[in-house]
Amino acid sequence: MIITMWISKYANAFVFTCCAFTAFSQSDTVLMKKHLTYLSVNREARNYQNLDRLNAVADYLFFELEKYADTTYFQSYKVNGVTYKNVIAKFNHSNAKRTVIGAHYDVCGNQPGADDNASGLVGILEIARQLKGKTLSQQIELVAYTLEEPPYFRTQYMGSYIHAKSLIDEKAQVNGMISLEMIGFFDDKKGSQSYPLGILKLFYGKRGDYITVVNKMARGKFARRFTKRMKRKCSVETKNFQGFKSIPGVDFSDHLNYWKFGFSAAMVTDTAFFRNHNYHQLGDTIYTIDFQRMAQVIDGVLASITV
Repeated sequence: MIITMWISKYANAFVFTCCAFTAFSQSDTVLMKKHLTYLSVNREARNYQNLDRLNAVADYLFFELEKYADTTYFQSYKVNGVTYKNVIAKFNHSNAKRTVIGAHYDVCGNQPGADDNASGLVGILEIARQLKGKTLSQQIELVAYTLEEPPYFRTQYMGSYIHAKSLIDEKAQVNGMISLEMIGFFDDKKGSQSYPLGILKLFYGKRGDYITVVNKMARGKFARRFTKRMKRKCSVETKNFQGFKSIPGVDFSDHLNYWKFGFSAAMVTDTAFFRNHNYHQLGDTIYTIDFQRMAQVIDGVLASITV
C-alpha cells in the first residue's frame, strides 16, 4: 500500500543500498498481461462488498495455481457471517521448513487495482509457474490474501492475519515471509519519485525507476538474507529501506501480521503513492504497468528464494 523512508533518530544516517545489472526475464509477459487483464479490466471491483467478484477471483487464482503446485486449497473464514477465503499453494510440501510469499487480491473501493495489487498476484502466479517441477531445498507456500484493504486493514480479519496465526497454531517451521505489494509501476522521469521528507531525494534519487525491499529494524535472519540476495540477483535497481515499524508506511501491507506473530518478513514494493499517483484511484489500470521491469522483479524474487 505505502512505503515510508526513514532517518535514524539515533545516528541521522540513511540506510541505502542498491544494485543493478542487465538480464533477460524468465517470467512470461504474455501470461502476465493475460492474468492482469482478467483481474483488472472491465469488471466489477474485487472488493469486500462485491462477494461474487471476490470469489470469482479466488477461483481463478485457485485454478491457475493448481496447474503448478503440489497442493492447492482455500483457507476459509467468516466475518460477520460472510465467508471469505485465502488461496494457498504449496511446493515441496513434504519439507517441514517453509518460506511464505504472499499478495492480496482485494482492492480499496471501486477501482481496477492493476498495480494495487493485481501486480503482486501476477507475481505469485509467475513464481508458481516457474517452480513447477523444480527440486527445492525448502517448502514454498504461496498465498493470495483476501481483506487486506480498508475497512479490515489492521484487524484480525485480514487474510494475512488469519494465515500467520494458522502457522503459529500448527507450530509450523517458517523461514520467513515476503509480501509482494505493488511491483508494476516505474517512472524514469526526473522528479517522479517523492518522499515524506524532501531531503531524502539527495540520498535515494528523484526517479521512480527502482524496486524496494522494506524491512523493520530488527528484521531477522531471513529478511536480511533475502534483501542481500535481491540486491545481487534482481536486474531492476533494488534499494533497501529499513526503519522502525512505528514509522507510518513501513508496515502498510500483509507482512505486518507476520511481524505480529514473530516471523521475519519483508515487503517488495514500487513505493505506492510516493510514485504512483493512481494509487486507490480509477487510473490504476493495466495501461500504467511496466511489464518488462515487473517481470524482472518477479525473477529477482524467485532467484532470491531458490538459491
